[in-house]
Amino acid sequence: MVAEVAVVPPGIDLFVSGQGGYRTYRIPALAVTTRGTVLAFCEGRRDGPSDSGDIDIVLRRSTDGGITWGTPQVVVDMGPHTAGNPAPVVDRSTGTVWLALNHNYGDRGENVIMEGKAPRTVWLTHSDDDGVTWAEPTEITAQTKRPHWRWYATGPGHGIQLRDGTLLIPCDHSDHTDANHPYRSHVIVSRDHGATWQIGGVVGDGVNECMAAELADGTLYLNMRSYHGEHRRAVARSTDGGRTWSAPELDSALIEPVCQASVLHVSLAPADVLLFCNPASTERERLTVRASLDGGRTWPVSRLLWPGPAAYSDLAALPNGSIACLSEQGDGTAYERIRLQVFGLEWAVGT
Repeated sequence: MVAEVAVVPPGIDLFVSGQGGYRTYRIPALAVTTRGTVLAFCEGRRDGPSDSGDIDIVLRRSTDGGITWGTPQVVVDMGPHTAGNPAPVVDRSTGTVWLALNHNYGDRGENVIMEGKAPRTVWLTHSDDDGVTWAEPTEITAQTKRPHWRWYATGPGHGIQLRDGTLLIPCDHSDHTDANHPYRSHVIVSRDHGATWQIGGVVGDGVNECMAAELADGTLYLNMRSYHGEHRRAVARSTDGGRTWSAPELDSALIEPVCQASVLHVSLAPADVLLFCNPASTERERLTVRASLDGGRTWPVSRLLWPGPAAYSDLAALPNGSIACLSEQGDGTAYERIRLQVFGLEWAVGT
């Protein structure tokens, strides 16, 4: 039995489509720095909702735990081309915020890239001052993408730092070693605080956008968008720091419309909690956060965040222990705004 309540936490709209020079805002991502600054990223799409075109990565910052927010700033602008799929990860030992992203020509979208007629590349920038300023992006495609991969997506959503200090960013790609070019998930890792990156384990076929969490016992949990035709999320696990992954299995409890989703591991004494958020439907609607107390084996608690159209999301733990969800929502469509909602972990768990 899954418990659900109808209470919807209030929220603040951080990005509203049509404002600030962008027709559409999409693809939210969250990070919380070692100093407690909350960073809310997304794609600013100048010309409309298309996944390709003139797209920038934009950011808003909060220094008071998500109560008030600074004005939007552009982190990456590659001219008329696409800079997208923000995937931030914070290095706890240095305080550096790393941001992985993708680039492609604005007039050559996913279909052309899948045909091998245009590149999709991997880039990295970073900030050492809590997101006030950002380094010039550098390309890391050679480190993180195999030659026979065509499509590629970092995240979207946050990466994680493992207990041993490894930085890990979930990604996906299309593999073209055969005629089927299936989508697959993978991770990229850095074991030298972001200086160099390499490809970790690969999971597939028929999965792509994914998010990871390190569980209490050190197991890595990977939750993936699935194309297996059953409208259920796919899950894999790793016991070697993401070097290898188990075969993907569908989680019958996690219904999805084939859409990105987010996961977050947090602690609530005496239990460890894994949170999962997605549109809990076969349509992009009913944004829901679920809680598991057994590492994602079961999901006994469900909480509705938004009953209407909704799509991508990201979760983060705030300095005061609350949980933030940054998500795509709307009244008529899922892409009218990107809203931040904050709720207590006890509310999500049902205590």
